Amino acid sequence: MMVRMSVGHHQPLLLSISEDSENQINQQPHQPDPGSSASARYCVKEAWTECKKLWQIAAPSNFADWQCFLSLLSPNLLLATSTNATSPPSPLPPPSLSPSPSASCSEWLARLKHCVDKPTEENNTTCWLIGQPTLLAELTGEVAMWLIPMHLSFVFQFTLMRFLQCQLKTYVIAWVSGVVLVVHLLLSWIFVYRLRVGIVGAALTLDFSWWMSVLGMFIYCICGGCRNSWTGLSRQAFIGLWDFFKLALASGVMLSLENFYYRILVIVSGIRSAEVAVDALSICISFYGWESMIPLGLFAATGIRVANEIGAGNGNSAKFAAKVSVFNSLVVGFVFFLVIIAFPDKIAMIFTSSTSVISMVEGLALLLAITILFNCIQPILSGIAVGSGWQALVAYINIGSYYFVGVPLGIILGWLLQFGLKNIVLTLNKKK
Repeated sequence: MMVRMSVGHHQPLLLSISEDSENQINQQPHQPDPGSSASARYCVKEAWTECKKLWQIAAPSNFADWQCFLSLLSPNLLLATSTNATSPPSPLPPPSLSPSPSASCSEWLARLKHCVDKPTEENNTTCWLIGQPTLLAELTGEVAMWLIPMHLSFVFQFTLMRFLQCQLKTYVIAWVSGVVLVVHLLLSWIFVYRLRVGIVGAALTLDFSWWMSVLGMFIYCICGGCRNSWTGLSRQAFIGLWDFFKLALASGVMLSLENFYYRILVIVSGIRSAEVAVDALSICISFYGWESMIPLGLFAATGIRVANEIGAGNGNSAKFAAKVSVFNSLVVGFVFFLVIIAFPDKIAMIFTSSTSVISMVEGLALLLAITILFNCIQPILSGIAVGSGWQALVAYINIGSYYFVGVPLGIILGWLLQFGLKNIVLTLNKKK
């Protein structure tokens, strides 16, 4: 994939593919003297321009992630099961699930059952060994096996999304996500409520929806939507693969260490009254994950903006883009912080009517609000690291903060001091 660039100009890639790029290149505004009113107006204007560039990339990505949240209203136990069974980019559970499949689909499911029986038994054993209740372990093992196709789609999904984001074609991601969401809700209603397939049906609809999203973006890319960057396969695609692999490996380790950390915390937390506690934890993580979609969208946008400006030799512009991104993320985090503080007993009602679960979530509301506020900064810093090529350094930082500080602290708070769920939220704050 090659992007044609002018040798005489050192401009960010986003400018070279935007509609008004020629005007932006030819018109370089004169910066007024620092401290003057004109300078303040100039800074505000530049900040507003940078905000539009960031959200042009981040907003469609957020929409693509939020489509998962629209189908969150599910029974308590299965809500918790789905959170343990899968680890998608956001810790969001699948759609409404029903625990009992009907006879109308039992014959069809029997043809597929032999493919997953043995791995499911092994996964059940794994869940039981880490201390999960028997019923929860059985349901987790079952849904985890059926969600394997969804996990395989991530390889293509995120590659295509970043490919389109770098060309400011984020509207394609938004349109594909919108169509997939409509199809997903329709299939979920058919499988879960009409055919009564239950948890397996919900997992299958997720598999289909993720691969449908991949297919939509892939067709757009190869059918003329990216004429300047995709001209077909060639030998040049295999040049510099080793350097790309090293960069991708460092980036993968950086993000994997963070995602694995949350799952390890659940194991070492020492939770008592498991069913209610896991329900409350699922609600907190779901709300945390919903809010995280905005910083994660800004994470991708920050990485692209910083990389483009550094590649064009504009170090000051890269710093300015990072500052604007941090400010935007903090504003969003502060809004969520105020909502949780103002309505600590209402956020759980979105997911459940159980008074015990609502009471437990209300007790965690303050810690959850503080965690969300802190979480707004860390993804932006990771985006700066990705845009600057510092993935390997951040991977070492993640190892130290997550596993040398966070996990031992979680063991102490969970098993020795019996903090339970508060231990998980406290440890999330400590690692930041």
